[in-house]
Amino acid sequence: MNDKQTNPLGPSIIKQALQVNKKPFPWLKAFRAGLAAALPVMIGLALGNLHYGLIAGLGGFTYLYVFNIPYAQRAKKIFSVVLGLSIVTYVGTISAPYPLAVAILMGIIAAVVIFVFGALKIAGPSAIFFVLVFAMTSGMPINPDEAFLRAGLVFLSGCLSWMIAMIGWFFNPHGPESSVVTRVYLQLAELLDSVGTTKFNEAKQKVIEVLNESEETLSASYIPWRTTDMFNRLYLLNKYANELFISVVENFSNACQTLPKELGQSTRMLAHSLNKREKQEKPRILQPEKLEPQVSELFTTIYNADAILNEPISKIKKSIQFDKPSLKTIFMGAFDKNSIVFISSVRLGIMTAIAAIIAYQFGFERSYWVPLSCLAVMSGATIVATFHRAIQRFFGTVIGIVIAGFILSFHPSGFIIALFILVLTFITELFIVKNYGLAALFFTPNALLMAETTSNQLFSFSYFAQARFIDIIIGSTIGLLGVYLVGRKSASSRIPHLLSKTLRSQAQFLLVLFSNQGEGFNARQSRERLKMRTNLSNLQTLYTTALGEIPANHKALEYYWPILFSIRHLGYLLENCSKESNRPILSDEKLAQILFAFETMANAAARNVLPNQKEIPEIEGYPSIQKEIQFLQKELGRSRG
Repeated sequence: MNDKQTNPLGPSIIKQALQVNKKPFPWLKAFRAGLAAALPVMIGLALGNLHYGLIAGLGGFTYLYVFNIPYAQRAKKIFSVVLGLSIVTYVGTISAPYPLAVAILMGIIAAVVIFVFGALKIAGPSAIFFVLVFAMTSGMPINPDEAFLRAGLVFLSGCLSWMIAMIGWFFNPHGPESSVVTRVYLQLAELLDSVGTTKFNEAKQKVIEVLNESEETLSASYIPWRTTDMFNRLYLLNKYANELFISVVENFSNACQTLPKELGQSTRMLAHSLNKREKQEKPRILQPEKLEPQVSELFTTIYNADAILNEPISKIKKSIQFDKPSLKTIFMGAFDKNSIVFISSVRLGIMTAIAAIIAYQFGFERSYWVPLSCLAVMSGATIVATFHRAIQRFFGTVIGIVIAGFILSFHPSGFIIALFILVLTFITELFIVKNYGLAALFFTPNALLMAETTSNQLFSFSYFAQARFIDIIIGSTIGLLGVYLVGRKSASSRIPHLLSKTLRSQAQFLLVLFSNQGEGFNARQSRERLKMRTNLSNLQTLYTTALGEIPANHKALEYYWPILFSIRHLGYLLENCSKESNRPILSDEKLAQILFAFETMANAAARNVLPNQKEIPEIEGYPSIQKEIQFLQKELGRSRG
């Protein structure tokens, strides 16, 4: 942790909020997002009904949930978003006559969508556009009889967005999977270069993260009844990557000398050749003449992986196994009083409903902008991020209103409106990856343009501009107060309990791995494995959230960081061990020693005391697990300062 984080409310918070990151512009995604938003409006105009075109345009928000995930997963995710937006359109239309019901439903929709996205770890804008579509339809002229029509229009335009999102499948059906496996080998090259240096642990952590990501990505894209040659190759490449990582960790964690540079170079070359569509001659890197057996083993693994790209798949095909937890298991794991996903969804839902009730009770114009601003601000991953969001939204809105005034001074109509929607959506998506405030410069005039158009010019631009400015200030203030008063210490206070819970779940999983569970037992599908995975995921999310608390206990967080890393590494090792069928059966005495060590650590973690160091017996064939438990004991036994 650096010193810059010690005072997040200091003078630097505004500077931090206005920083522009160096991520590349997503040109293609931005263009497709603009197309998805504008095409329904253009179709409506072509059919002589701009009003219906603008309603259909709400379904264009579907494309904003498109991210670089496997197409099999993307198809299901985006279609679920289409259904969700259609449902909230219907509910928003029929509930419009009842303001209090609208406010409560807004909070429920926010809570449910945030919980689902958090539990399933789905990237994207979460509840923002679900609440926006619900709010806009409830704010339209009251006409419950149009509920099915409006929902149908949103569904049709959402399906159009779905088709736009799936276009890439025709050109590169395994693009997302290839990308993540390429990153695995590039990160492995960094790890090989870092052996014997101070950067080893940091590189090891990054490899674990990308290996977990590749496992999840390949699992999400796996279709049992349809596996292609390319998918089989990627699966096997990922398998060799795991073997290479385990070999490095087991044999070179405490190395004092660096490895031959040819190892890293060979691994990078493998990554780059994987990323090329067309096969071509590539230079080969020869092994050094004199090699230790362990180093020679690393070269063998790399060249075996390289052969996967060139050998006929019939020669190398192996059985593919993925163990996906059921939706019930995932949701039940997240539905826990100590789960930050559950806590956050309830908190955001309640504050969104409160903001909506305040807006409707005080009769603010276009009152739905108040809860929307509250939700947008509170959607920051941490409290610091929430303050950043509020600052970015304020400056972006003020300047965005000026831009909107300039656009509306030309009194656009017809296809010019659709063109502006396309351009403004395109620029918004282009800049959202750079800075939320920059995006607000363009989604503000987009919202004002749609609001004035759907009002049939019953109100002036100044009316909408003033309403939006006031509502955003009020909504952002409510969001900030909600996060600061309700959740400022909720994450860090739960770390000791969840840390203890995670350690116990790892002990239970280790027990079933190295004890006789009877014939036919599958550790990959065991309840203990699922419980460990859930706890590890919740613990990581909890720690990330605690980093952004105000004020943050940096000494405590610095103490927990290496512990968290060690627990994640141990979880990775146990996961890999569960894939093997020839695991040793440990004696009752050895198992008792290991379980006693885990229980000692778990008790110490829960009570915030230092554990006594216990001897960890040897686990034949899995020395890295033994070493990691010893390391974990050592880290938990460090002084907290």
